[in-house]
Amino acid sequence: MQCTRCGSERVIINRKYSGQMLCSECFIETTRKKVMRDIRKYGLIERGDRVLVGLSGGKDSVMVTDILDELRNRNIIELEAVTIDEGISGYREDGVEIARRFCAGRGIPHRVVTLKDYAGITLDEIMKNPSRGACTYCGVFRRWILNREARKSGATKIATGHNLDDECQAIVMNYLEGNLENLTRIGPMTSTAGGRFIPKIKPLREIPEREVGLYVLARGLDVHLAGCPYASGSFRREIGDFLKQISVKRPTIMYSTLRGFDKIKEALIRDMDSRKSGTCLRCGEPSSGRLCKACTFINELGANEDEVHSDHR
Repeated sequence: MQCTRCGSERVIINRKYSGQMLCSECFIETTRKKVMRDIRKYGLIERGDRVLVGLSGGKDSVMVTDILDELRNRNIIELEAVTIDEGISGYREDGVEIARRFCAGRGIPHRVVTLKDYAGITLDEIMKNPSRGACTYCGVFRRWILNREARKSGATKIATGHNLDDECQAIVMNYLEGNLENLTRIGPMTSTAGGRFIPKIKPLREIPEREVGLYVLARGLDVHLAGCPYASGSFRREIGDFLKQISVKRPTIMYSTLRGFDKIKEALIRDMDSRKSGTCLRCGEPSSGRLCKACTFINELGANEDEVHSDHR
């Protein structure tokens, strides 16, 4: 096999959905260009933006930070990163250390915040007697913390490493569960509750998970590859396995899922616009009820409010 761009015989990927066969150099170049095109196409970033990246140390967040760092070096954006330590013993420590080293090596401002500081409880403590799945707790708390950290730092955008597989999983999951409100939040850039949420951008939204993994390997980037111990058996994992299985014979299925959803999303948003959004009485974040989801969970879990640092209230 030869690279369809340069003729090199050192091919590392056969993109069945596009028919391209690429060597390492051409794969990296075309992938970076694709992400930059999507940033321009969807207007994800403007000159002068202050972008906060949620950097876990995993392949997706490291890749998005690596690419956005190019815009920082060109003085187009300001860039900083925050790592959320959920409190998963034997798992999160490695990701935190990788994130620290990555940012230190590039001079990217970086800080680590913990779920314990924000909510008075760790995910390990939550999962000793859970009433919901770990991914439900983790997703709600991570979004809550990221928005508050972005406000504190004056960020104009929050960047996450969601890839094509992640986005398609979210679409299928929320459709099957009939969760229209969550469906309206899916997209390349989302900002809800009358602008009280800092806009979140997903530069890797159209990059398959397999190619994210290959990118960090081809670039020689140090990443945390271990899977979360709480993810096995989750509904998201089941949907992800299903999509991977049908993609073997239908390589374009995830892209068609994404395109089809984007066509109907505006109708969903119009339907949801009539639903009021207020402010959480406890933390001040946007909420459709008296308390936001994160504070509702904190109350349900019986976390000791005295343990929550005043800086995070």
